[in-house]
Amino acid sequence: MIVGVPKEVKVHEARVGLVPESVRELTRRGHRVLVERGAGKEGGWDDAAYERTGAQLAASAQDVFAEADLIVKVKEPQPREIALLRPRQALFTYLHLAPDRAQTEGLLRSGAACIAYETVTDAAGGLPLLAPMSEIAGRMAVHVGAHLLEKSQGGCGALLSGVPGVPPAKVAILGAGVAGSNAARIAVGMGADVAILNPTRPRLAELDAQ
Repeated sequence: MIVGVPKEVKVHEARVGLVPESVRELTRRGHRVLVERGAGKEGGWDDAAYERTGAQLAASAQDVFAEADLIVKVKEPQPREIALLRPRQALFTYLHLAPDRAQTEGLLRSGAACIAYETVTDAAGGLPLLAPMSEIAGRMAVHVGAHLLEKSQGGCGALLSGVPGVPPAKVAILGAGVAGSNAARIAVGMGADVAILNPTRPRLAELDAQ
């Protein structure tokens, strides 16, 4: 199989579909991996790192889409990428189709088999490809919230941890799933007064024990 990795083109997206270590695993199993030049640069991986693990470099996204049987991305394909898809080709990426009718219709017209990371389910009913992103989102949420509380950012000037003589800030977290529980860990670690709202008592008890 030829696996293609184009550079992400969505604004502010610095991730890449496959890191060099992932390429090594695929090439060891006899697959050919085609990576667009510069695809991993924003994430800290240069072209040489991909070549060392067996990838072949492509000059453009058009070259990647033209040759690959499977396209591996991070974000949903942009219109110019959808136009490059073809029947009997597979696309593996986050899609988030529910709010995006134009993307959905474009993918249907392409004839490609499009698999969304966020819908891949394991034997226990979990979402193993979505969970890591939810962990990051939960942890980042507290950092972003703390930053926006600063006076210079238009906030009220509250410090999450407080200081001697000043109580810590109160943080309310809605939901104790992957994102919520990770947000709680960071907020507690920063010294905030944390409250979690969740509809199931056993989950709250579990987090309370932690």
